[in-house]
Amino acid sequence: MTNSKVIKWGIIGCGNVTEVKSGPAYKNTEGFELIAVMRRDEEKLKDYAKRHGIKKYYTNADDLINDDEVDAIYIATPPDTHKLYALKVAEAGKICCIEKPMTPNYTESLDIYDAFNKKKLPLFVAYYRRSLPRFLQIKEWLNTNSIGNVRHINWHFSRPASDFDKSGEYNWRTDASIAPAGYFDDLASHGLDLFNFLLGNIKEAHGISLNQQGNYTAKDAITACWLHKNNITGSGTWNFDCHDSIDKVTIYGSEGRIEFSIFHENAIVLESINKTEELFIDNPKHIQIYHVEAMRDMLINKNIEHPSTGKTALHTNWVMDKILGIL
Repeated sequence: MTNSKVIKWGIIGCGNVTEVKSGPAYKNTEGFELIAVMRRDEEKLKDYAKRHGIKKYYTNADDLINDDEVDAIYIATPPDTHKLYALKVAEAGKICCIEKPMTPNYTESLDIYDAFNKKKLPLFVAYYRRSLPRFLQIKEWLNTNSIGNVRHINWHFSRPASDFDKSGEYNWRTDASIAPAGYFDDLASHGLDLFNFLLGNIKEAHGISLNQQGNYTAKDAITACWLHKNNITGSGTWNFDCHDSIDKVTIYGSEGRIEFSIFHENAIVLESINKTEELFIDNPKHIQIYHVEAMRDMLINKNIEHPSTGKTALHTNWVMDKILGIL
């Protein structure tokens, strides 16, 4: 470490995403210390704190935000509460990382971005795929022109509706008041954000979105086309009640193509006029570890710019709202 400072973190919303994916990453990263968690359900909160060895726990988010010992806060609640908590974190003058998507829409995300930007406070969003080795390998192939000039990217994502989806039981991910486009908000955001990272920002986007199957209130069928700033075209389709579970991205170039999945952990494949390469690159157990370590490297070691910030996540929200016809 080039700086002896330890940044002490608190988590608002210690639910499933924090059990394996993210919470242990904050706890295990040198230079970070996870000292406090918040959840409204006191019984589950105490159980979480005990199992993860966390000394402080709160049932009120304001108490955690205003704890003088806490330097930084990770907001891991559903997206409809992100703005509420993030603005309070900004007012308290603390570092923040927000689960993705940043908020359910571009306008609320802009409010958060402006609040942190005004105070020059670090703001990160948990689009951790920008830091995963398997996607960095794809970026290296692109940066070294392994498929020549990139022409087009296409993503097809579909899966069957689950019994839970069809049951009518409550799920915030399919509640139109929280996630207007349902699983598209929760899942497609990862891929669209990654495409901005791999190919440069999307500058135009259009789409058709609807509730096709009627299993819940949110939209469940979306198709889109877009244009990156360097004139690479893109297209995608997402459907959440198809027979097959498909997650396939193809990047087409003048001299070959790259194929991979956003969520399925299968091989990344390069086929070009010069070579064919198929690589299996496993994701880490705590999948946000590289994302969290990169925050440490930016905040303490000061040797990198983090790839997933409030600014980059804000643009992803803009792209999604353009596809959904909100903007």
